Amino acid sequence: MASCLWALRHRRKKTSSLAPPPETENLDRMRCNSMESWSMLLDSENLENWKQDEGSGSEEWLADLSQLFIGNKFASGSHSRIYRGIYKQRAVAVKMVRIPDREEETRSLLEKQFVSEVQLLSRLYHPNIVQFIAACRKPPVYCIITEYMSQGTLRMYLHKKEPYSLSTETILRLALDISRGMEYLHSQGVIHRDLKSQNLLLNDEMRVKVADFGTSCLETQCRASKGNAGTYRWMAPEMIKEKPCTRKVDVYSFGIVLWELTTALVPFQGMTPVQAAYAVSEKNARPPLADNCSPLLASLIKRCWSAKPSRRPDFSYIVSVLEKYDQSIKDGRPHASHPGLSSQNVLLGRFKNCVPVSSFIPVKA
Repeated sequence: MASCLWALRHRRKKTSSLAPPPETENLDRMRCNSMESWSMLLDSENLENWKQDEGSGSEEWLADLSQLFIGNKFASGSHSRIYRGIYKQRAVAVKMVRIPDREEETRSLLEKQFVSEVQLLSRLYHPNIVQFIAACRKPPVYCIITEYMSQGTLRMYLHKKEPYSLSTETILRLALDISRGMEYLHSQGVIHRDLKSQNLLLNDEMRVKVADFGTSCLETQCRASKGNAGTYRWMAPEMIKEKPCTRKVDVYSFGIVLWELTTALVPFQGMTPVQAAYAVSEKNARPPLADNCSPLLASLIKRCWSAKPSRRPDFSYIVSVLEKYDQSIKDGRPHASHPGLSSQNVLLGRFKNCVPVSSFIPVKA
């Protein structure tokens, strides 16, 4: 592994302060998009521009860049890249966010998201929340270091599966990990606002952890804010309509994720994200569930994605339902209906042909 990693402290220093000619500027602009250039900006020997918020306690999470080694990039976004790395002899994921110099609105948004994500992650401790390790803020690159989740995202895992192929036991195990992580998150007064299969990570033991808190906020702050900060296919209708949101937007998103677990399909497949958003917010559309799906899970999904936030259950209730269902399967007992959930006498775990690929269904409020 050492051959593909390098220490940031050995980055080459600038050799000249003279203004480069135009052709050099073009080359430098191209290099700004290279993996090496982003990493070089975190040189531990050149931290004179380090920003530290007074009174934030950030010294507790300040990364020691001399101990950070950067490896291969394995994910990227419009303004961020995620690399595999080693920090203090531990495998980590290094999320780097490049802050643009000239786009003031984008710059302000990315800085706000970085600060929010670090402040939230640094105070969260739960087996189903990705573990925060350290962070660094050296313009124009900010980075967040977390534990490395070797099996990638839940979406990647489902993409490799045949539709409707996950067993009931597997669905419940994954769903319980997610719901327990979200129950803890809400107990801390935090709303995720972008819960989706791409933001759920798997480790070597195939346990799920909730990740990516860039758009998260404290519930007291979220109630005063508007906007659709999440991802359309998983977004609650009130967020699509840019109404103030509560923790129930996460419950809606969980309903879509639970539907993904029962099908291994992408929600609103065949639609663009904008088409999906319109269908959800204006037509009350949801991915369809067939009669031969597990009645208990189907009923729970419907409650989670109810059009009215007040009718969606809390995660403590969701965990209770899933735990009782899981225990009944382990005990070999027919699953009984949970209070508030309807049940029918059907075979457990029959998910095949649950969902027609190109259709959707309207739901009642």
